[in-house]
Amino acid sequence: MKIVRFTLDEGLIAEVDRAAAASATSRSRFVRDALVSAIAAHDEAQHRRGYKAAPEGQDEFSVWAAEQVWPR
Repeated sequence: MKIVRFTLDEGLIAEVDRAAAASATSRSRFVRDALVSAIAAHDEAQHRRGYKAAPEGQDEFSVWAAEQVWPR
């Protein structure tokens, strides 16, 4: 891991510290987890916007339907 320094206002630090203590984790771990969660939410929102802008065609995946069946 790499040490990173950034600035937060006092109120936010207090909230992070309270939440970290309630989660029985360190401030660093709490912030790491929050950043991972925020990035995942951002990526999911981008995917949703992409599919909304260019939805899949009605038969776009029908060519794969036969591949989903287990052989007998």
